[in-house]
Amino acid sequence: MAARGADKAWSRPQPQRVAAILAELDKLYPAAQCALRFADAWQLLVATILSAQCTDERVNMVTPEFFARWPGPAQAAAADQAQVEEVIRSTGFFRNKAKAIIGAARAVLERHGGQVPAAMDDLTGLPGVGRKTANVVLGNAFGVPGITVDTHVKRLAGLLGLSDQADPDKIEQQLMEIIPEERWTLFSHQMILHGRQVCPARKPRCGQCALAPHCPHGQSVLAGPEGQRRKP
Repeated sequence: MAARGADKAWSRPQPQRVAAILAELDKLYPAAQCALRFADAWQLLVATILSAQCTDERVNMVTPEFFARWPGPAQAAAADQAQVEEVIRSTGFFRNKAKAIIGAARAVLERHGGQVPAAMDDLTGLPGVGRKTANVVLGNAFGVPGITVDTHVKRLAGLLGLSDQADPDKIEQQLMEIIPEERWTLFSHQMILHGRQVCPARKPRCGQCALAPHCPHGQSVLAGPEGQRRKP
């Protein structure tokens, strides 16, 4: 059981409540999938690097030109960084992203024979690739289950009482303990969609949320003055 610093040990949520949350997510988002457009593991790796602090919609607008000019690791490894920066500028943090993409391309060529690796340790050994990016690639390009802790999953896991941690890697480990492995990738997509559509950071719509009966935060909001005002 995971502990949070000197605090008491994490109180694992009851299996029945976790099952109820999963059942509601299945009703809401039965076909949830990766919103990034890609044709292979290399394209998904690049798109995921670009998606940091950027919307998937914007990334999908940028990647067609990127892949037309640098279709694979060999071309990207030899790319001029300034040219890459210009193409991906609208995704934000374009200098760091261009450096990471070119570095990852060179590492894929030098260490993995030009093929994006399908193992967590190998992926996180690439420049600019952490566990979040690696889990996106593993789950969606290779069918290897993984929980992607982006800003939405991080926030919702806390609100739902599925994790008491702030560090994404620790949140991932706690979620892996309570979510069935075969659901990890789908669960990630479902939580991301729910965060975007129903539970945005600035103004969660608890009164319209199907997960509210199973959500400590939602229950608190609905029991308080704001929730009382929503009642007819």
